[in-house]
Amino acid sequence: MLLFREIARNYKLSFAGLSRETWILSIVMLINRSGYMAVPFMGLFVTQSLHRPASDAGFIITLFGVGSILGSAAGGKLTDVIGFRPVQIVASIVSGTFFLFFANITDFHTLCVLAVVISFFSEAFRPANFVAIAAYAKPDLQTRSYSLNRLAVNMGWAIGVSAGGLIASYDYRLLFIVDGSVNIIAGLGIFWFLPRIKDYRKVLKEKAKGIVVRKPWEDAVFIRFLLLTAVFVICAFLMFRVVPVFYKEIWKIGEFEIGLILGINGIIIALFEMVMIHKIENKRSPIFFIVVGALLVACSFAVLLLPFGSPILLGTLCIVFFTFGEMFALPFINTFVMSRANEFNRGQYAGGYMLCWSIAQVVGPIAGFFIAERYGYNTLWIVITILLLISAYMYRLMK
Repeated sequence: MLLFREIARNYKLSFAGLSRETWILSIVMLINRSGYMAVPFMGLFVTQSLHRPASDAGFIITLFGVGSILGSAAGGKLTDVIGFRPVQIVASIVSGTFFLFFANITDFHTLCVLAVVISFFSEAFRPANFVAIAAYAKPDLQTRSYSLNRLAVNMGWAIGVSAGGLIASYDYRLLFIVDGSVNIIAGLGIFWFLPRIKDYRKVLKEKAKGIVVRKPWEDAVFIRFLLLTAVFVICAFLMFRVVPVFYKEIWKIGEFEIGLILGINGIIIALFEMVMIHKIENKRSPIFFIVVGALLVACSFAVLLLPFGSPILLGTLCIVFFTFGEMFALPFINTFVMSRANEFNRGQYAGGYMLCWSIAQVVGPIAGFFIAERYGYNTLWIVITILLLISAYMYRLMK
């Protein structure tokens, strides 16, 4: 009984002290990601509903990646110019509106244009949300604030993908209607509940007088950090893109079991990340925990090289190592990014960081599947493990 009380107390403490605005932003992100159901089923929509070849599906998915890269850069810059609140509101409502249009278009070329526009505005939302968390986080609680936001993202993603599968089985076009509606609701939620900062642009302009504001590309430490993080994120993305195919083709694990194994990721994050961050936050430098995370993710891919053991158990062990690596690394990567910025350039730093994720979505799966098809899965796992070990070492040198 005492054990359960202690666990409950730790959970309560891990969520205590976070600002009201941090909770609002995380709830909005939960709503936003819950609607993220159309893009994962985009390939099936193009091939099954529009009856177009797989190459067209690949092309339109690539266009979503291109739009997200442009949106990350523009969203970061606009956040510094007009503020994180209007960028989030406009990005959510515009992307949602275009998703509603998408549901009623059958011309492929028009859909290609819409794919770029939708992903541009959808991705512009993220740097603004990222900066807003830093702006509203209480001192010494920034990492935990980002962890709450990550918890919202993971829960929203799980809800969205699960609901998306049910909706897609009924009508693919309904996916875009629901996705668009949820985006609009998220934008309106920020408009109604997130406090407006009076004369934001004017105050910032006054403060910046006589100050030389450093640009992200002028920050050599940040650029090195971004390059390392891009490698880390590209490798991490393959866990949910290539590894499931490996489970099916090589280890002969069924789709249902694969879904359960991958689902462990969200469960562990939901149960343990906030408590873990509460315990370790401010105990060591962010770089220390990022190195630990990179090493654990490297271990997760090394597990896939083991020539013995039950595929189910090895697959589970792989995702457990990966999840704890992700929990150590990503919240502190967020903290490090914002530690290099200030109130005048947070948007551009956030945009640069989000650019890593956008590029990873495009480069990761293409490179991963190419290596796997040309040289075999074991070669891919060896390459990823080596890259992650090198990244961990290079992160450590930044200390």
